[in-house]
Amino acid sequence: MWRYLKRLLIGKPLKTLDEGGQHLTKFKALALLSSDALSSVAYGTEQITTVLVTLSAAALWYSLPIAGIVLILLLAITLSYRQIIHAYPTGGGAYVVASTNWGRNGGLVAGGSLLVDYMLTVAVSTTSATEAITSAIPTLYKYSILISVVIVFLIMAMNLRGMSESANLLTIPVYFFVGMMAIMIVWGFINILTGHIAYHAPAGIGTAVPGMTVVLFIRAFSAGSSSLTGVEAISNSVPNFNKPRSKNAANTLVIMCLILASFFAGVTFLSFYLGIVPNGHVTVLSQIGSTIFGGHGVGYYLLQLSTAMILAVAANTGFSAFPILAFNLAKDKFMPHAFMDRGDRLGYSNGIVVLALGAVVLICIFHGQTTLLIPLYAVGVFVPFTLSQSGMIIHWFRTRDGVWLGKSFINLVGALISLSLVVFLFWQHIDNVWPYLIIMPLLLYMFHKIHEHYIKVAKQLRVAGKTKVQIKDFEGSTVIVLVSNVTRVTSGAINYARSIGDYVIAMHVSFDENPGKEHKTANEFKAEFPDVRFVDIHSSYRSIATPTLRFVDVIAKRATARNYSTTVLVPQFVPKHPWQMALHNQTSLRLRTLLNSRENIIVSTYNYHLKE
Repeated sequence: MWRYLKRLLIGKPLKTLDEGGQHLTKFKALALLSSDALSSVAYGTEQITTVLVTLSAAALWYSLPIAGIVLILLLAITLSYRQIIHAYPTGGGAYVVASTNWGRNGGLVAGGSLLVDYMLTVAVSTTSATEAITSAIPTLYKYSILISVVIVFLIMAMNLRGMSESANLLTIPVYFFVGMMAIMIVWGFINILTGHIAYHAPAGIGTAVPGMTVVLFIRAFSAGSSSLTGVEAISNSVPNFNKPRSKNAANTLVIMCLILASFFAGVTFLSFYLGIVPNGHVTVLSQIGSTIFGGHGVGYYLLQLSTAMILAVAANTGFSAFPILAFNLAKDKFMPHAFMDRGDRLGYSNGIVVLALGAVVLICIFHGQTTLLIPLYAVGVFVPFTLSQSGMIIHWFRTRDGVWLGKSFINLVGALISLSLVVFLFWQHIDNVWPYLIIMPLLLYMFHKIHEHYIKVAKQLRVAGKTKVQIKDFEGSTVIVLVSNVTRVTSGAINYARSIGDYVIAMHVSFDENPGKEHKTANEFKAEFPDVRFVDIHSSYRSIATPTLRFVDVIAKRATARNYSTTVLVPQFVPKHPWQMALHNQTSLRLRTLLNSRENIIVSTYNYHLKE
């Protein structure tokens, strides 16, 4: 049943040779990898104005110069990531750049930050989508967390179906949003030029606002820089593009950033011109749309629908980039090798599922509130930005390729602005970003412990070229069969044990609850198998595991002294239908898990399959 349900949800398995069909055109890649960056238009301006309005509505005009600086940073980041795409065409983005130029720990800090950031990407995107939905339908506000969680699992299921199919599904919401935003901004400017919309800004540009400080200005800038999240996703996913991969990825990055810059600048200007003041239940973009489209008409609802859709699928950028980053870390032996496994649809399914679960946990911890997630989200973005762009400076000074001084200057500008933002975020938002100071050391410790484990395993398993492997020759075999009662399963297990063992022992554990049962079982067994030794171990504490382990240890010690191998055979019956397993106890599973901890014991299972 599970097989058919899986086929229904994610589709039929693909052959490995079908991987070429999973590569992306620029049209599909823009939908798949830019949804996070483009969706930030829905909340980037709001983050700026939310900070400024804490002083006064008159301070909202500062959103314009702040937006200008954000666009300068976007230009520096775009040029920097174009360089990264061409310099490191195998993908990996900030992790690969930092590892190559700053060393292993620098790469792990960048990689760990991005892993957390992609989880935050999913959490922020889905909670923002939920806010767009509840802005249009306020009665759903009390179900915000549930709606966010449902959106996460829907996108997870979509990504498990494969990259190409995900891109096909995403083209509709992404290009629908692009179209609605373009219509809203163009129609808004037309109405301004024709005088149909009046100027409502609380204060003109250049107005002196009492109480305005550099700290507040930078605080608003750092909040608005959340609009730059997701820009790095394309550099992480270069191998997923059609050939020529680097060229197609770089061109897609430019297209995405031009759209992002246009929309962010347009929304910020309209917000200022219309005098939009943020509030807790209706988003800034919703207020702009209501004003431009003349109330809650068709245009407004189409805008809200497109916004909710883009914010929901923006999480897909995390689902596209997280599995590839996890793959690169696993390939370098810093994450479990399970993240290198491809699923039925040729995607890295384990990474997709882990990302979804991590995002759900974050949504629940932060109660689905986007404003609480944004500062931590920004730190996770700008730490890798800083490491990758400063790493590119080292790269250019090492390779001296082309106009390397000019390229280094671009990276220097981006690195300095990113570093300043990181410092400021810790200075001004420590209440929200302090988890980063705990999460990153834990992640680094985990990375190093995993790496250490794989190195030790490789060392112990490696066969030296000129060293002959010494394999111990046993003179005989002792087989211990665990017996619950005398059934067909027991008979089959004993017969199999006699075929492989020189010395067979049947072991039974009895309890106080039924003192007569142990004698009955012993008599039945001896009548059936008179030539096999039967041992009954009495347990006063209703435990099978402990007396079994003690008995096996004693027998194994004696067998070793005789140069015999020791095999423990665990009989079990297998029901016809998988769901029926839940109706029976899992004693055999627990015993195998316990016995596997013993070094010199071979654990084997005898399966008896039921027909009905």
